[in-house]
Amino acid sequence: MDLSTTYLGLPLPHPLMPGASPLADDLDTVRRLEDAGAAAIVMRSLFEEQIAAEQMGAYRVMDTHAGAHPEAQSYFPDTDVFALGPDEYLEQLARVKATVAVPVIASLNGTTVGGWLDFARRMAEAGADALELNVYEIATDPTEPAAAVEARLVEVLRAVRGQVRIPIAVKLSPFFSALANLARTLAGAGADGLVLFNRFYQPDVDVETLEVDRTLHLSDPHELPLRLRWLAILSGRVDASLAASGGVHSTLDALKAVMCGADAVQIVSALLRNGPGRLATIRDGLAEWLEEHEYESLAQARGSMSLLRCPDPRAYERGNYMSILQSWR
Repeated sequence: MDLSTTYLGLPLPHPLMPGASPLADDLDTVRRLEDAGAAAIVMRSLFEEQIAAEQMGAYRVMDTHAGAHPEAQSYFPDTDVFALGPDEYLEQLARVKATVAVPVIASLNGTTVGGWLDFARRMAEAGADALELNVYEIATDPTEPAAAVEARLVEVLRAVRGQVRIPIAVKLSPFFSALANLARTLAGAGADGLVLFNRFYQPDVDVETLEVDRTLHLSDPHELPLRLRWLAILSGRVDASLAASGGVHSTLDALKAVMCGADAVQIVSALLRNGPGRLATIRDGLAEWLEEHEYESLAQARGSMSLLRCPDPRAYERGNYMSILQSWR
């Protein structure tokens, strides 16, 4: 069965790959992922705050007045919380690239234009085949309009585009008021692909200790429908590759993502829980399902459940909304 796809202009044997996560921190795990058939390797994110903190550290060494602003330094997380520092990240990227034959995608996480964006160029020089720009941001300023938030995102993309020639995917959140328009704007500004979606990790509150509980919870299939909805809306209507990220745990999950329009399917939690071999299981299941249902290729299924041929997607969504509300008995 032909499972081939193209993502960010990269020809791939199938759409399945590990998403940005600790999975690429260990070279033995990277080898196991390639052995399991990973179509590409996405590295964990390097954060704007890490790079800025390192740059500030170098500045403090040279500046005798560095201690005059200790409160400013407190905005940056302790560097001990990060698994890889900026230089270590580049070294690991080069090692991963030398270890596997599949494309390696670096990940850069930030929200403002600044000197840290020079790391995009350094990632490309270290061997990255593509870059995933994760624009994780929660808009908390009540005086800042939505247009300003979106404009800053586009400005960051354009700055990164000016640094590198390798393909760029933008990893978005679903919490934009006009996501379809933003997606088209990003494609016009140089994004080769969109990853739907990054996850907003919701804090809990410990009422006894009066502290915020920041516990990481892995995804589950209940997160997938939100991705499916927007894949279906954007498929064929935005000039960029589409990747699903979040909630894919089984063959059917991956198949749904492809049918809604995904060119690539990123998997993390299922691999963390079950090991790299889970990827091979999902890939083999895709081939078996397509054969059983008499498809000639994965391309034939891709986008078959999208809204591209629907004359009025808003009416389609309203119809589903009304039907679902009446379905409870």
